[in-house]
Parts: sequence; structure tokens; C-alpha cells
Amino acid sequence: MLNDAGFEVIDASSWSKEEVLKESPNVNGWIIRSGTNIGSEYLDASTNLVAIGRAGVGVDNVDIPYATKKGVLVLNAPEGNTISTAEHTLAMMLALARKIGPASQSLSSGKWDRKPYSGSELYGKTIGIAGLGKIGKEVATRCLAFNMTVLGFDPLLTEEAAEKLGIERVELDELFRRSDFITVHTPLIPATKGLLNDKTLATCKKGVRIINCARGGIVDEAALLRALESGQVGGAALDVYSTEPPTSEVRALIEHPNVLATPHIAASTEEAQEKVAVQVTEQVINALRGEVVLTAVNALAVRMSAQPEVKPFISLAERLGSAAEQLSSGPANRLLVRCHGDVPRRYKDVLRVVALKGFLSGNWNEPVNLVNAEVLAEAAGMQVDVETMHSSLAFSNLIEVRVETKTATHTVSGTLFSDEDARITSIDGFSLELKMTGHSMIYKNQDRPGMLAKVGQILAENDINIGALSLGRNVPGGHALTAVAVDQSLSKEIINQISELEGVHGVGMLKFVP
Repeated sequence: MLNDAGFEVIDASSWSKEEVLKESPNVNGWIIRSGTNIGSEYLDASTNLVAIGRAGVGVDNVDIPYATKKGVLVLNAPEGNTISTAEHTLAMMLALARKIGPASQSLSSGKWDRKPYSGSELYGKTIGIAGLGKIGKEVATRCLAFNMTVLGFDPLLTEEAAEKLGIERVELDELFRRSDFITVHTPLIPATKGLLNDKTLATCKKGVRIINCARGGIVDEAALLRALESGQVGGAALDVYSTEPPTSEVRALIEHPNVLATPHIAASTEEAQEKVAVQVTEQVINALRGEVVLTAVNALAVRMSAQPEVKPFISLAERLGSAAEQLSSGPANRLLVRCHGDVPRRYKDVLRVVALKGFLSGNWNEPVNLVNAEVLAEAAGMQVDVETMHSSLAFSNLIEVRVETKTATHTVSGTLFSDEDARITSIDGFSLELKMTGHSMIYKNQDRPGMLAKVGQILAENDINIGALSLGRNVPGGHALTAVAVDQSLSKEIINQISELEGVHGVGMLKFVP
């Protein structure tokens, strides 16, 4: 395909690092797999690079922020291996249920032992799916065909969207408690690292069976081995590992008689390999020709980096989206972005997507970027709208993000005091001034003397230092909203203490990363 498009192709798969760096200034595009890590050293050497194509879904082996800074498009092939991975998950589950691996091994060794390999049907069993992105949904469809009860957890999925899929949407603790089989289909991020551990496995049904064809590290391998040895977990099917190839520490898990293990081959089908190869090659060709690309994870960011006036508002919109997510509880039905003033109105479509990215990034369905944010929102059944307004009375340029869930609506607004100073100007109709940095505790209270002192006393007793304070009220003697900037995140115990104060409610935390 590349040759037919008029490009010279270099196979550097066997080259040393020094050889690659030497050739880099002459290269316009790269196509890589998961084993190649592209960091600043390669990007600095590649002075004529236009695009990097990753033949597969994950792009965690590319320094995307630095590539964006250099104006290099990063492309992937997000759908090529969806079916193959879903089918492998079902194959692993069936093999686990019917003990096909050890039964085959026993027979090939010359034995005829039937009794030890009595299995169980999938029919009528309950499967819990953690993560309902593309692959998770395909797994759910196939499990429904086996007449299984399908439980699903995904922070983004609304109840309406789950009903359309035939999935019962539950929280994680219920999923662990009720499932006969549990399969994970999430990225490996801080929120999912060690998702299945000693504590969560102990809450599962005795004899539960675990399948992981997603990412190594989502399942705590040492905890899984302990649960297998105790009988709490009846079996496990693994295709991915925390270190690949597996280290000696992981070997004990793989060699356990109730474990079925494959060497990261869920996407290794002829069909999947051809799909990802064709898709990424088409996108790289389009990028090198200056044509439209559909799978660039940083396309919008690259384009907007050339517009200095909107860059500070991009950061503002993303933080407001994050704040709206932290204020809300439960899946969102609708996200509305209002752009006030000349600059936000001019870039309303960009700021809408950026605010959506900030909102979705607080959840862990899959990595969120400016390309897939709208796709994820649509799959979750979320409506995303934008409105433009003339400048407000108080601020010439302002962005407002409103989130509507099944039980509540929250609105957060913000503006720029300077390019480096983004501040929240109102929360749920209460005007205040809050810098969008660090940790802040937010709560509503009755507007009467002594309320702040009671909260301050609890913080002092727990050695929590207050950095700043902002108050907002609409009617004296009614309700007020208080924002307290603190030096660290508050524990659930401290938040519960404050929530128990008479006249205080809606206590929560806002965290803004640098």
C-alpha cells in the first residue's frame, strides 16, 4: 500500500537504536507496534516527521504530549482487534469452565481420566464485565447468546444504554459479590491497577473464575495466586501479565493447576493483524498527503497548538469538565458547555470536545483523547451540547459546564484572570473565586454564624492545613457554598465527620492536577 502510494519503505525492525537515530532526520512517517517506545530522543532526532502510526489500539508507548509539542500526529488502529479479543475472552471462559486445557494435557499423556475434568455450563451463570468499551460490549453480546446474566460496571454507561444492550448496570462491589465469572476490559491506569486484589477477591463468590485479556496489572497476580490456593477463586484464565515475558514470580501463578494461560495472543488472528495493518497504513498515507485522518489521538491538539489565543481556554475548559465530573454522581445523561464572550464563542466546537475530555477522563472506561471523547460519550448514551452567549456582566470571556444525571444537575463556571491563572467563578449558582490548583473541599451549609469554625476545628484536629478560603451565598440566612483549599486530599473518615455536622451537606473534594 505504501509503495503504491509512492512512498519509500524502510524495514528497520532489526536496526539498533543508533541506526534508527541516524536515519530519523530522513523519515516522514513511522509505523510501529507495541514493542517500540518513542520518546523525546527519537522525536528530537526526527526533524521531518509528520506522523507516527501505531498498528494496534494502545499508544502508551508513544510520548504523546511531546509528539504534540513537535506537531507530530499520533495515529492508531482502534477497532482492528475488537472481535478477536472478544472471541478470545469467550474461548478462555469456555476452556476454563470445561477444564479443556488440563483434560487435553491428561489425554495426550496417555491417561483416560474423566472424573477430574467435570466442568460447568455457562447457561444460567452470571458474568460480571468491568469496563464496557468496544471489547466489553462485544463480550456482553456473546455472553447473552449463551443465556448468561450479564452484569456490567462502567462509570460512563447510563442505565438506558445498558438496558438497550441487555446488561444489568451495577456498581463494582455488587458485580464482585454476584458474579460466577468476572472479566476485565479496562485500560491499565491508576484507577484500575490492582483492581482485583486481596480485598476485592475476598468479596467475590467462593469459586469465582477470573478472566483477564485486557492489560497485565489490572489483576494483582500475587493476590490471585493466594485466592486460588485458598479456594476463594476457582480458576483463572490469563492472556496478559504485569511483566512480559512473565518473571519467575509470575510463573508460580501460571503453573497453578487451575490457571489457563496464553502468551498475549488475544489479538493474534490473521483477520485482526490484517485489519490493524491496513487501517494504520491508510491513516499514515492520508497524513503524509495532508488529507483527513480519522484515528489521530492528538489531531485537534496539534491543530489548536498553532492558535495562541485559545490555548489558555483549552486548559480552562478541560479543568471545568473535570470539576463537573467530580461534583456529579452517577452516569451523566447530558453535558452542556456554554461559551460566553468573543474567544470562547469562536472556538465553541473545540472547547465542547475539550470539556467533554476533561469530564470523561475522571472515569476509567478507556484512555480519553480529543478524537475518541465524542465516540465514548455516544456509546455511553450521553448527549453533549454547546451554546454560545454574549459576554457576561462580570467577565468578558467565561466558560460554563453543566452536567445532568438521573438524580441531580450541577453547573461550574470559570474564567481566566491571566493565561496562567484559571479560576472557578461559580458552582451551582453560588458566586465565588477558586483557583484551579491542588485540593479543595466543597460543601454547602446553612448560612449562620459558627459554621466555618466547626469545619475548621475538625480540619485542625486532623492536622489539615487550610491554604485558602472562598465563600458564596445568594440570600443571607439561606444556604451558602464554601470552598476550602487544603494541602492534601481528605480521607473518607474526615469527610464523614464534616458531613455529620448539623447544617452541613454535599461535602466533596475537587482535585486539579498540574
